[in-house]
Amino acid sequence: MAVRVRLKPLSGRYAVSRLEAKESIPGWADGPGFVSITRTEDELSITCLQDRVPGTVKHDGDWVAFKLQGPFAFDETGIVLSVIKPLSENELGIFLVSTFDGDHLLVKVKDEAAARGLLVAAGHTLL
Repeated sequence: MAVRVRLKPLSGRYAVSRLEAKESIPGWADGPGFVSITRTEDELSITCLQDRVPGTVKHDGDWVAFKLQGPFAFDETGIVLSVIKPLSENELGIFLVSTFDGDHLLVKVKDEAAARGLLVAAGHTLL
């Protein structure tokens, strides 16, 4: 049986920023909207509404976000694959962020209409 997911479009345009791994988390990162902060030994990555990102910070903007309505159990399988597969098969780039309770899918603004159509055609529901 195919996995069906409900996706909630989030307001605003998002950016994915890259800072040096040892930098402190900047104040502009926090605020309304979806925010994800990930630190690795190589980088500090911040996803947030793009209007908060200073122009001097390396970033990739013009993303729209969809929240996969969870929560999903950690052992549930096929959730993310069911959402990204139709997009990947149609050569749409994605950025995915997972949280404790769920996942957030980001697609470029230019691909939003196509992504919406592909997600609905795959049996998913846009709220």
